[in-house]
Amino acid sequence: MATTERFEYVFLGGGKGGKTLATELANAGKRVAVVERGMIGGSCINVACIPTKALIHSARVVHAAAESRNYGVPADTSEVDMQGVQRHVRKVVDELVDINFNAFRASGLELVLGNGRFVAPRTLEVALVEGGTRVIEGEHVFINTGTHAAIPPVPGLADARPMTHVEALRLERRPEHLIVIGGGYVGLEMAQAFRRLGSRVTLLQDGPRVASREDQDVTDAIEAAFAQEGIEIRTGIKIREVTGASGERVNVALADGTVITATDILVAAGRTPNTREIGLHLAGVEADARGFLKVDEHLATTAPNTWAIGEVAGTPMFTHASWDDYRVLRSQLNGGDRSTKGRLVPYAMFIEPELGRVGLSEIEAAALGIEVRVAKIPMAVVPRARTIADTRGFMKALVAKDTDEILGFTMLGSNAGEVVAVVQMAMLGKLPYTAVRDAIIAHPTISEGLNLLFGKVPARTV
Repeated sequence: MATTERFEYVFLGGGKGGKTLATELANAGKRVAVVERGMIGGSCINVACIPTKALIHSARVVHAAAESRNYGVPADTSEVDMQGVQRHVRKVVDELVDINFNAFRASGLELVLGNGRFVAPRTLEVALVEGGTRVIEGEHVFINTGTHAAIPPVPGLADARPMTHVEALRLERRPEHLIVIGGGYVGLEMAQAFRRLGSRVTLLQDGPRVASREDQDVTDAIEAAFAQEGIEIRTGIKIREVTGASGERVNVALADGTVITATDILVAAGRTPNTREIGLHLAGVEADARGFLKVDEHLATTAPNTWAIGEVAGTPMFTHASWDDYRVLRSQLNGGDRSTKGRLVPYAMFIEPELGRVGLSEIEAAALGIEVRVAKIPMAVVPRARTIADTRGFMKALVAKDTDEILGFTMLGSNAGEVVAVVQMAMLGKLPYTAVRDAIIAHPTISEGLNLLFGKVPARTV
C-alpha cells in the first residue's frame, strides 16, 4: 500500500456543500484534500441544475419565438440547431467549471482526481485518473458523494441503454419521439424542454398523477399546460417490458397490452445514493436500507469525526439545501449549534408555468393534523401576468387557523421561483400574513399578487 498522506480535512466528493467548506478551510490555511472522480465543481454544475436550466432556457427561447406571432413579431422556428443548443449548454458549464477550478487552486487545497474508497476509518485509497494510487487520511472526513439516476428493474430496460438526464443534456440531435419515464421534478422539466425543441414526447408515470408530492390543483394545472403544448401524459401505467435500443427504435410494452414505439427513452424515476462501493463498513459509517447515510441533526455519521453532506445524507435534493449543510458543518467546526432541524427549504421547478413552493402544502398539513386557512387566487388577476400574456396558474397560501402565521405558500406561474423567496423571508421573520398583505409592493410586478392573495385569507373563526 502507498504511503499514507495526512490532512486535517478530507472531502470525498466535490458537491456544493463540500466544495464550499473545503475552499473556506483551505483559504484559512488548513491542510485540505478533495477527492473527486472528475466533475470539478460537483454534479450541479456539470450534469444537473446548471446544464438543465441552460437547456430549458434554449427551449423557452424556441417556444417564445414560436409564439411571437401573437405579439406582432413573427419568427421562423422551423429548424432547431441542436448542436448550437449543445454549444450554449457546454459554454455555460465550462465557464463555471473554470471558476470553480480557479477557486480551488487559489485556496491552496489539494484536488485529487480519482475514485476514492475507505480502507479504514477516515482513510481513503484513491485510484487516480492518471494511474496509480494514493492513500489519504484525514483528522476530519466529509462524505459528499451525491446520487445517480435509478434505473427501475423493468425487464429489458437496462439493455435498451436508456438515457438519464446526464446523456440527454449532451445530445446534439433532436429525438424524433422521446418517452420519458417518471413524472417528478426531472421528468417534467426534461419532457417540456424536448417538446419545445421539436420532439414528440410521451411521459409515463406509474402513479395516479404527475408531481405527486404536490397538491391536486398543482397536478391538474401542470397536466393541462403540458396537454396544451402537445405532451402526452399517461398515468397509472405499469411497464411490462422494454425492447430495442434507445437512440434507434425502442418499444415499451404496457401491462394493459398496448405498446408505445419511440426513438428514444429517458429515465427520470428517482435517485440512488453513491455509497455502495466506497467501503462504508471499513469506515464505520452506517447507511439505511436505501443506501443513504445515517446522520444526526448536525450531519455527523455513526463514525467519529466523519460527516456527510448533501443528498447522500438524506438532505433534500437541491443545491441550496446542500449549501445549508455547509453552514451546519461550518457551525459545528466552530463550536456552534446550527442544525438541520426545522429548516425551511424552498424549491422551484423550472417548467412553464413555473412552480415555487415553501412550507406546507394542503396534503402535508392534513397529514400532520394541522388546521389551516387557505387563500388562493388565479394568476389571471395579477396585472403583470396580463401584460406578459402569461396568466396560467395560481398563488396559494396556508395560514394557521388560530394565529396569523404563514405556514405554506405555493405558486404556479411566471417567476414563481423568485416570488417564493418573498414569502419565505416573511416566514423566517415570523411576520403575520397581514404584513405581506399590507406591504407596498411595486406595480406592476408579479410579486404584487401577494397583496391580492393575502387579502383573501379567511377570517379566523370563533
